[in-house]
Amino acid sequence: MVKPFTEPALPTIRTIRQMKVVVDADLASLFGVSTKVFNQGVRRNADRFPDDFAFQVSVEEFEVLRSQIATLKSEGTAGLRSQFVTLKSHARGRHSKYRPWVFTEHGAIMAAMLLRSEHAVAMSVYVVRAFVALREQLASNLAVLRRIAEIDKKLIEHDVVLSEVVKRLQPLLSPPPEPVKPKIGFHRGNR
Repeated sequence: MVKPFTEPALPTIRTIRQMKVVVDADLASLFGVSTKVFNQGVRRNADRFPDDFAFQVSVEEFEVLRSQIATLKSEGTAGLRSQFVTLKSHARGRHSKYRPWVFTEHGAIMAAMLLRSEHAVAMSVYVVRAFVALREQLASNLAVLRRIAEIDKKLIEHDVVLSEVVKRLQPLLSPPPEPVKPKIGFHRGNR
């Protein structure tokens, strides 16, 4: 019996070292394998994963990731699965002792090539679409930011012109000075 394909939620794409990446546990769950099996496959094929495809996060980055995910979980995000947040029944501590690996778009595609199941192939297409959607969002945001910058520049130009117009109109808008009326009677200066 073949299960119908249902699209899972898009994997969480994070920014680490100024690169858009996906955590190994998220990719593993997306591809339908355990994180341990997924990382073993990556280690066996380490030559396919240069530093710009995949890397293990540093201790500081690990702490930031852990705090971000804990914050997300406390805000009610359901279904967030990661090796360093979930608690296994046989684990001693609350968090994993291993720092996770993260994969860029190209690293995620390369990892999908390691897995040969139909599900992994479908999910590799899905991951590529997620990165493409992110890229499109960034491009649209950049276009909006450029347009806002143009509008801001025009507003500054118009502000300068309007202040000049107000400065020139100010004498016309103020009431004219009252004319000096001569005093009645004989006073000095009345002649």
